[in-house]
Amino acid sequence: MRDSISMDIPINTEGGSRVVLDLIYSLKVRDVMTRQLITAAPDSPMREVQKLMRDNGITGVPIVEGSRLLGIVSIGDLLLALDDGRISSSAEACMSRSVVTLEEEMPLTFAISYLNRYQFRRFPVLDKNGALAGIITAADIIKTLLVAMNREVERLEATIRAPASPTVANASDEAEAALSLSFNTYQFDFDNAGKASAELKKALRNLKMDPTIIRRAAIASYELELNQVIHSSGGVMEYIVRDGRITIVARDSGPGIADVAAALTEGFSTANNWIRSLGFGAGLGLPNAKRAGDDFSLDSAPGRGTTVCVTINYALPA
Repeated sequence: MRDSISMDIPINTEGGSRVVLDLIYSLKVRDVMTRQLITAAPDSPMREVQKLMRDNGITGVPIVEGSRLLGIVSIGDLLLALDDGRISSSAEACMSRSVVTLEEEMPLTFAISYLNRYQFRRFPVLDKNGALAGIITAADIIKTLLVAMNREVERLEATIRAPASPTVANASDEAEAALSLSFNTYQFDFDNAGKASAELKKALRNLKMDPTIIRRAAIASYELELNQVIHSSGGVMEYIVRDGRITIVARDSGPGIADVAAALTEGFSTANNWIRSLGFGAGLGLPNAKRAGDDFSLDSAPGRGTTVCVTINYALPA
């Protein structure tokens, strides 16, 4: 079941790779996986499985009973059956039972990391009910990314060709602020989650801010930043420091919050099982952010994203 193939797509890169990363973070496993599956029943002879591989040009066949995945027969399993004289045995007797699977709602980054970690060529994909929904390979990922990148290049070319709209510069509150920062966040970008908050913390230290104030601002910022990474399609973290107030604004484009009161209740979370398996989604993010601030507001509704504003007061120098 193990094949020598590597998907060395860098996740922690800067600059020109940002467009590629944006595409990766915007896609889910279900957007990339193959849905037209070639499968076999547990009582199918290995000779029949061999024919399926040969006729369809594939190197692995999921063994299913109804929609339930029982195992998978790879080229390695087939070769072992040939060597052991078991080519007439059932697929169930020769298949690999310890199968690493993905869920269709997982971000594509998980599939890439799985390909690198396990060095398998394919992963069965399950739906939310645990039924086999598809299969994903390195080739599926590369093909989808190339198509998406070509579309993005066409969009950028069209933008460059379009005449620039005139802009009028005007003085803003941010221009007069002691500090004004803005950072983008990306869905499921756990590798970079917390970087915006770390930059805020460093900037506040440079302003000689009281350590207690810095800690409160860092907590509020980190919780809101992580919320965007987990629950939204990405967003913006904005920080303004002026006139004795640190203002943290988190704006995202996402599904929105259906029950704001519940979202502000400790322990309430809509995170799915694999997010929880990573140690996130405990339902403390928004309550912690609210507790860290002197003022707190949350504006959200299903279908229009979420905007959270936290302000923290600090003493101005005499």
